[in-house]
Amino acid sequence: MSNYERLQERLGYIFGDRGILIQSLTHTSYGHEFLHDKPLALRDNERLEFLGDAILDVVVSDILLEAFPNANEGQLSRMRAAAVNEKTLAQVARAIHLQDCVRLGKGETQSGGQNKPSILSCAFEALIAAIYLDGGFNAVYPVVRHLFAPMFPDDREAGELLQMAFCDHKTQLQEIAQARWKVTPTYHLLQTSGPDHAKVFEVEVRANGNRLASAAGTSKKEAEQNAARAAIDTIVHTQVSRET
Repeated sequence: MSNYERLQERLGYIFGDRGILIQSLTHTSYGHEFLHDKPLALRDNERLEFLGDAILDVVVSDILLEAFPNANEGQLSRMRAAAVNEKTLAQVARAIHLQDCVRLGKGETQSGGQNKPSILSCAFEALIAAIYLDGGFNAVYPVVRHLFAPMFPDDREAGELLQMAFCDHKTQLQEIAQARWKVTPTYHLLQTSGPDHAKVFEVEVRANGNRLASAAGTSKKEAEQNAARAAIDTIVHTQVSRET
């Protein structure tokens, strides 16, 4: 059984057009090196990625409305942003072993491109678009719902914990900083380390002329979120200490 066949089994969807499945898993580096004879629109998965992003927004929004009937628009927007961000999509991609199917150019292959969150998340979005184009909305909806089901438990208490976990820490910190100091926090890259395929970014967040916290992550966005969360923890701890 090929990797493509195993992937379709994990998705619970069998493609009628195998070509669009393969295109969705073709990175620009592969198309640039090996597919010069194909039209630009069919050379890689970038256009499919664009469509898949929009489809995921629609389906995940519908799932969130059902899972969190008491959440307001702002909470729903933050949860959706957390559910369809690069880190989460890469995790879902790894769960279905998408890294075994992505077609990469020689350079990306040598640098471990199959494990890069940016490449996996984009390939996953393209794959979702491919399912939509191959089978329509009624085909793609249950696939997305199945893959994202672990993030949206039926149990109310678990759902409330999940809602807290989906909080956008940068937004939360910005609200705190504006309320306390009338300023917006700024994020500064301190350093990067590690090989190209596994870089670690360290970011510092500042507000009101003070260093609030620093943290690391596998991308600048993740590092900024981690720094914001650390800053919030520090602010809350300081406030509790003063009150006690």
